Amino acid sequence: MEQQPSPQVAPETAASPKARIKQAYLDYVLNKGRTPASVYKLTQKLGLPEQEFYLHYANFDAIDRELWADFGREARATAAKEPVWEQYGAREKLLAFYYTLIEILKRNRSYALNALRRSLSRMPGITPRVLDDFRQEFEDFVDEILREGRRTDEIATRQLIQDGYPRFFWQQQLFVLGFFAKDDSINFEQTDAAIEKAVTLSFDLVGRNTLDSATDFVRFLLHRRRR
Repeated sequence: MEQQPSPQVAPETAASPKARIKQAYLDYVLNKGRTPASVYKLTQKLGLPEQEFYLHYANFDAIDRELWADFGREARATAAKEPVWEQYGAREKLLAFYYTLIEILKRNRSYALNALRRSLSRMPGITPRVLDDFRQEFEDFVDEILREGRRTDEIATRQLIQDGYPRFFWQQQLFVLGFFAKDDSINFEQTDAAIEKAVTLSFDLVGRNTLDSATDFVRFLLHRRRR
């Protein structure tokens, strides 16, 4: 697989110790295919005292958490810049986010695949700690677009279960990331197909459907009986 350049820090912060540590960590993972043996060895190569690392990060997982949060923020910001973003419904906004995120991960695929294969090797459905920040911001994003969807009747209002939707969609996000990590199709075309099918199914479930129509009909009949 052709190695892609690692994510680069912003020029104005490129000389800061934190940025140097972050970039050195990325470069090491890309070149070695694993995390550094110790914080000491990483900072020694940079000519920095080991304690400098702990001024910015608690451990290597903290760098991974920051990188994944950055990926999510970039995906949301980039998707929202599309001229048609404001005209999108909830389904289209989630699709745009997923497709944009995958493009970002493809640009950084050597690091992303390494991190995913390290972090997603545990029990299915369990969120690795390195995705904690990414998850919180993703669930906030989903909650916002679903609330918009309820206002436009794209999403059914179901008081007893709708608060759990962001967690449901997070499981979908884990599925997408896991599928991407294992996808060996050209340009990850199968991942794009999996995203479309998964999102279509999820919005069939949270949108107004036959069950909602049946519930409305029963409520109508009960209301007439009380009159």
